[in-house]
Amino acid sequence: MPNRLVDETSPYLQQHAHNPVDWYPWNSEALALAEREDKPILLSIGYSACHWCHVMAHESFENEGTAALMNELFINIKVDREERPDLDRIYQNAHHLLAQRGGGWPLTVFLSPKNQVPFFAGTYFPNEARHGLISFSDLLRRIADFYRSDTDSIAEQGPRMIAALQSIDASREGAGTASLDITPLQGARRQLEDSFEAGHGGFSDAPKFPHATHLERLLRHRARHPEDDKALEMARRTLENMGRGGIYDQLGGGFCRYSVDKFWMIPHFEKMLYDNGALQAVYAWAWQTTGEYLFREIALGIGRWVMAEMQSPEGGYYSALDADSEGEEGRFYVWDKAKVETLLEADEFRLLARRYGLDGAPNFEGRWHLHVYHELPELGEALGLTEPACHELLASGHDKLFKARAKRVRPGRDEKILTAWNALMIKGMAIAGRNLDEPELIDSAERALDFLHHTLWRDGRLLATCKDGKAHLMAYLDDYAYLIDAILELLQARWQSKALRWAGELADVLLEHFEDREAGGFYFTADDHERLIHRSRSFADDATPAGNGIAAYALARLGHLLGESRYLEASERTLQAAWPALQQHPAAHNSLLLALEEYHQPPQIVILRGKVEELEKWRQNLEQNYAPGRMVFAIDSDLDDLPAPLADKKYTGEIVAYVCEGTRCLPPEYSLEGLKARLE
Repeated sequence: MPNRLVDETSPYLQQHAHNPVDWYPWNSEALALAEREDKPILLSIGYSACHWCHVMAHESFENEGTAALMNELFINIKVDREERPDLDRIYQNAHHLLAQRGGGWPLTVFLSPKNQVPFFAGTYFPNEARHGLISFSDLLRRIADFYRSDTDSIAEQGPRMIAALQSIDASREGAGTASLDITPLQGARRQLEDSFEAGHGGFSDAPKFPHATHLERLLRHRARHPEDDKALEMARRTLENMGRGGIYDQLGGGFCRYSVDKFWMIPHFEKMLYDNGALQAVYAWAWQTTGEYLFREIALGIGRWVMAEMQSPEGGYYSALDADSEGEEGRFYVWDKAKVETLLEADEFRLLARRYGLDGAPNFEGRWHLHVYHELPELGEALGLTEPACHELLASGHDKLFKARAKRVRPGRDEKILTAWNALMIKGMAIAGRNLDEPELIDSAERALDFLHHTLWRDGRLLATCKDGKAHLMAYLDDYAYLIDAILELLQARWQSKALRWAGELADVLLEHFEDREAGGFYFTADDHERLIHRSRSFADDATPAGNGIAAYALARLGHLLGESRYLEASERTLQAAWPALQQHPAAHNSLLLALEEYHQPPQIVILRGKVEELEKWRQNLEQNYAPGRMVFAIDSDLDDLPAPLADKKYTGEIVAYVCEGTRCLPPEYSLEGLKARLE
């Protein structure tokens, strides 16, 4: 018999719908039942592509004996952290406080039934005691006994936990009058170099995460400081090694979430939409900066993978691909050498074996995961082949392996459509589409944006998630902030007046329902959101950019474009509120540094008016070089539904460019060469 998760939209919750555990989703029914029966809540948080979530599910949640214990002793609640990042944020922080170490998924937290305050937290627990971990069934008994015997200490701990959660959140002393100087920008540059792993790139040993926000900071810093070749070298080396590594799918495109080794060779095989949206933008910027062909191919490869495998027929982007297939992590991606040899012609195999290390020892559990060992010029010289011949053999070999792989059992795909993650992907597609001159990427981004507007925008408010046509859950700060940012990037690829109007409506909701009017900055949840034990307001980046940072950055850009002082003031209040954190650890706040950088040097806004075919020629010319402090909007001369600050920038019979920097606008420019000279 299925449990109560069977009707949920989350694929992760549906994976547990036939467990013998009497699971509830997080809702008022479950919380009321726990209080009525005075049973502690066992809260389990995970996501569909999480390998260790699957392991714990198989070992414990599918076990009749363990499930019987859970049902007897607890009210059991399952949460998809991707649908409910508000809950995940609170209880990950609680885990850090209780366990005195970082958390992760699966997250296992035990809560008081009276107020949902946690009193014990952990992550994965095995079905039998091993590796210093207690068995899950023994843990269940001990927690139940502790709850019955130590009710007073649990009750006393509650207020201390709430106070501790508030203390690790951003200070609420109130937006100050700090000078907001550029020292955090300089500090972040130093901190990134201090943490840089020079051998193979990246900012740690193992495991290694892509850290797209770090790479963006280095590229932006180099653009404003052309003499800083070290900043470019750190970004370049990291992007090259990631692109040649096994963290990137060499056949199908797209990045896995992280590498388990320092060489970027063997990934944790899940593919997340948010990583790929952010990395696509970074690779497109790196292509603009260096002209290195590898970077162009990877940005395009991400886009092709997303369009082929991650875009729904209705237009929205799906969330993730699982790490596992047929019960094994990475099974879909790895190869047997003998099988590869049977699939390829002799010359193809000779080339691909050398390129991907098939002529050496296996690198993943007795098999080979593809990782670039040798570049084509080097291979051509070693094998006596011309470079065109190498490219031809590589392309034909790739095609055969890709088609053979496509016949395997595919990893599971999480088909929920998340507003925030779609916004990150729309941004990546828009940037890559216009910088690489690939209109199909822009088409894809427009389809996704249309889906969000038609499906997840209801009565002037955003919803956070949709699956199978059912959209629900109030959206979070990240949803609004990322979407405003994405719209501004897409408008630079292809103008839509209705999209600009929507960006303004989204910004107004942010100010009305999310802003901390006393202290500055934005809460993660709206003022009319479900009441939880804590309303968080944080500034640091994590796996995704900080919502406060992107809100400050996007609001300022929108404020300059529309001449809207409310947006500019809210952006500055956010920087003031975040100033202590920015000073203490600037490299952890790269998203806020975007706003700080443009607070000091407002973006150049270029409005082009003319006929479409002429506009495109000018726009492409301006896209040739990476200019992160510039926005270019090409608006057809026939359009007249523009807001007042743009309506006065009129077409005068020949193509014309209007340039504004902050509150200063320059005289119109009628020649492309004159415009380029003015911008430089």
